[in-house]
Amino acid sequence: MTTLHLIELTCPVCAVAFRSQTVVATNGLGGKRTDFHERAAGMQPLPYFVHLCTHCGYAGVARDFKDDVVPSTLLKERVSRELTPALRASLPSGSLKYEHAAKVAAWQGNEPRYLADLYLRAAWCCVDEGDTEAERYFRRHAAWAFADALAMFDGMPPNERAVITYLVGELWRRVGDDAQAEQWFNRVAHEVTEPTAQGWVLQVAEQQKRQPREWFT
Repeated sequence: MTTLHLIELTCPVCAVAFRSQTVVATNGLGGKRTDFHERAAGMQPLPYFVHLCTHCGYAGVARDFKDDVVPSTLLKERVSRELTPALRASLPSGSLKYEHAAKVAAWQGNEPRYLADLYLRAAWCCVDEGDTEAERYFRRHAAWAFADALAMFDGMPPNERAVITYLVGELWRRVGDDAQAEQWFNRVAHEVTEPTAQGWVLQVAEQQKRQPREWFT
């Protein structure tokens, strides 16, 4: 069961005060997909880990709304030009919140790994929203950002590289690009640093090449 708490935030871009909901407790009893999308019991918590100002479209996690956050003039201009027009009359979806947060994070120069996590969560939200086209769009962006992080010298801790390499393959598999998926699955073995502890990653990568599953068992 997901429990939410109402919080007061002030947008650092447009200075409008607004209320948002944040997660205080969740119970993941619904299993986990092979792209690590965990299903919670009852209400899905993902949309409530990020916050969006419905006045201008600026979005981010709670720390992005702290009093010491001072957006640059350029960031404010980009929010006004690119995010504000994308706002809808209805409440923003979880995927829109994560998309805006990812764009803001990119404009602020955040690392590819952080952007990848935001795009991945946007894709997960699309699964819950039933938006297949947007899901594929965000999965591609997540895969590209994770690949960028892997390509950087210090973009990924060594003990996480095998799992993220597998995840990139799984993202491409779910997009429908089996050739790219297999290339990434084949790389997993070269990224393993602890054969005993990480043996499961190799097994899952081989499984997804031959007999793909949607859920871990």
